[in-house]
Amino acid sequence: MASTDTDESSRPLYAQVREALIERIRTGAWAPGQLIPNEFDLAAEFGVSQGTARKALDALSSDGLVVRRQGRGTFVVEHTPANVLFRFFNIFDDAGAQVRPASPAACPVSALANSDEQAALGLTASDRVIRIGRVRTRDGQPFVQETLTLPDAMFPGLADRTEIPNTLYDLFQREFGILVARGDERITAVVAGPREAQDLGVELGTPLLRISRIAYGLDDKPVEWRVSICHLDRAHYFVRLK
Repeated sequence: MASTDTDESSRPLYAQVREALIERIRTGAWAPGQLIPNEFDLAAEFGVSQGTARKALDALSSDGLVVRRQGRGTFVVEHTPANVLFRFFNIFDDAGAQVRPASPAACPVSALANSDEQAALGLTASDRVIRIGRVRTRDGQPFVQETLTLPDAMFPGLADRTEIPNTLYDLFQREFGILVARGDERITAVVAGPREAQDLGVELGTPLLRISRIAYGLDDKPVEWRVSICHLDRAHYFVRLK
């Protein structure tokens, strides 16, 4: 790799270093929670300036793939139930506190992908998916009707489980080596139909929020399609724009 900070014929060097580091995380060469080399060591290894190495680490930090700990160094992010909710669940109560929903036991089901699932996850009609349906609660009351769809091939054995935990992205990383790197959410207003009314304990026609999320792994392949129908009683959806 050249030692200059830009290359007129290709991408910036920091982006090349960033992709090389992402590959180490993706392949498991760097494990969740592992301390990684500092910017000085990375600069020497890749033959770039310290500023280029720092910029690559800054990009990984912004992407949520590494976490910096003051006085300790930089570590590969390790999903835990707490930080999964903090990063990926954006519903807050009227006081501004993040709502932390609970879930009863849910049983996964394996099936052939339907047309909507094929489109969302980039699958074919012959591919199988794992479906997980559950109603999440807030203070013991129904709050979110949730349907998750996963490519069966990415999660061998998951469909055979009899119980699914409250948070899944930590399970994906810990047991299947899949780190959810980002997600795209589409939000629409809907009203309660018969199923939503029954699951959420509301009247037919009650205004609800529909959140459709496609989550992607480090290779930019879809790993999950999640549809959440939310009854935002004394709550709101909040995202801070940067």
